[in-house]
Amino acid sequence: MKTKDLGLLSEGELIHKEKELHEELFNLRFQHATGQLENTMRIPQVKRDIARVKTILKGKAPSKGK
Repeated sequence: MKTKDLGLLSEGELIHKEKELHEELFNLRFQHATGQLENTMRIPQVKRDIARVKTILKGKAPSKGK
């Protein structure tokens, strides 16, 4: 997923997207362990998407302090 597209989502939608990506990563790892995963490059793609979502969430969080 593109960073530009993620920036348009609300904070709640981003949290939901992060949960979906974590579930997908779990399923991909499970498939990989059982030998059923055909596209092994999907695992690092999902990890990068999770990192993108977390980065956008961190930027949208209200700043604390000064």
